[in-house]
Amino acid sequence: MKTMREPTFLILTALADSPRHGYGIVQEISALSDGRVSLLTGTLYTALDRLTAEGLIEPDHEEEVDGRVRRYYRLTAEGLAALTAETARLRQLTTAAEARLRAVRPRTV
Repeated sequence: MKTMREPTFLILTALADSPRHGYGIVQEISALSDGRVSLLTGTLYTALDRLTAEGLIEPDHEEEVDGRVRRYYRLTAEGLAALTAETARLRQLTTAAEARLRAVRPRTV
């Protein structure tokens, strides 16, 4: 499996606990990243189309709100597996970096 870009990782993470519509995904990503990441609408919907085509997410349901249709997306089993694998990969890298930082800190104090 190829390395996941940050927006993809955040979209899958935003959908891990429940289905969300586009704006809900944007809000969740902002919360997950402490406001550091803000996806533009075009970027989000392009990513949602790509992730759907890749089988990582799928439409869950639609609802009409104020005359507009909201499409909700959910993680698929393949999406959950991809998110789990990427989380493990990032954890391994983080663990290695932390070990190196612990080794360097005593010398710099």
